[in-house]
Amino acid sequence: MQPSQPASRPRIPATVWVLGVVSMLMDISSEMIHSLLPMFMVGTLGMSVLAVGVIEGLAEATALIVKVFSGALSDYFRRRKGLALLGYALGAFTKPLFAIASGAGLVVAARLIDRVGKGIRGAPRDALVADVTPPEIRGAAFGLRQSLDTVGAFVGPLLAVGLMLLWADDFRAVFWVAVVPGLLAVAVLALGVRESERHEEGAPRTNPIRRENMRRLGAAYWWVVAVGALFTLARFSEAFLVLRAQELGIAIALVPLVMVAMNLVYAAAAYPFGWLSDRVGHRQLLAWGLVVLIVADVLLATAQHWGMVIAGVAVWGIHMGMTQGLLATMVAHATPADLRGTAYGVFNLASGLAMLAASVIAGLVWDKLGPAVTFWAGGAFAALCLAGLGLGRLRSTRPTASTG
Repeated sequence: MQPSQPASRPRIPATVWVLGVVSMLMDISSEMIHSLLPMFMVGTLGMSVLAVGVIEGLAEATALIVKVFSGALSDYFRRRKGLALLGYALGAFTKPLFAIASGAGLVVAARLIDRVGKGIRGAPRDALVADVTPPEIRGAAFGLRQSLDTVGAFVGPLLAVGLMLLWADDFRAVFWVAVVPGLLAVAVLALGVRESERHEEGAPRTNPIRRENMRRLGAAYWWVVAVGALFTLARFSEAFLVLRAQELGIAIALVPLVMVAMNLVYAAAAYPFGWLSDRVGHRQLLAWGLVVLIVADVLLATAQHWGMVIAGVAVWGIHMGMTQGLLATMVAHATPADLRGTAYGVFNLASGLAMLAASVIAGLVWDKLGPAVTFWAGGAFAALCLAGLGLGRLRSTRPTASTG
């Protein structure tokens, strides 16, 4: 009798690849704008850095709070694609508002509406990735989607740099070009994803956020929520990376290269660390991610030259690649399939409130004490989170690897 061969690991489903391409196109569109927006708000519209921090915090918090409701709706209706499509469409159709804005009011409105679209699509999309992917390769699947998403996050600023140089720092012309990839993202999602049934047709629908359903989200899940919020407190809005580069004298047209550097590293790191998270302890990987964030904060706090800034944001990108897909994977492992959308929504609500607090505090510290102190404070938050992670008890959410 021949000895049985170990079963090969399954392949990442095509739906995950398509969702990654959709995320990539929308990120090209968004980052063409966001890599320039802090300078546009401060330089062209005359807003303070504190105001930028408040707006960025409100924008990201809005997106993450909306995810609670979109995730719960996707669980209730047992469909993910429709809500994801609505969110991407809303994001695409708000892009022209940045180009026509003549004052702070329209920019703020466009930023908030754009983030509502992000909030609507985020939790259903992540739940859809978890739905279609076997548990033993979820880390790799989330890493792949995040990697493709982040390719867009460095292509967008790179295009912004080229167009700013070509068009003599014409912010509005670049904002108009950003409309095109946003519309392409909507088209690819509409035509490229077919959602399969996840539940029996006759099964009764229940409110996902009822008390008894929320009780089904156990201690392991709530531990992930707490850790995700602490990570966000330690890592404020990336707008401050852009402002740090400008503050050290980098030419306006070249400042988006800061985000190119961060996202290039992020894209390269996300899939390998996602693959690794299927094979090693999650707590260990989270701890190393915090160590890397502390190193990034130290580099940015002590930077006196553009090279140090680039080094700091590159290390920041490694931290993102190590932790963002990992936290998404941990949420999927810790929750029942019929509550995944709600689970992602609640997780992102906690992270959204933390992002609002972190960005407001960072803006206030920047205005009152200076840029260096802002990054020292971020490093201190990360160190506290690392200490808490070391003291806390991890309830493992990683499934046992299949032996065939």
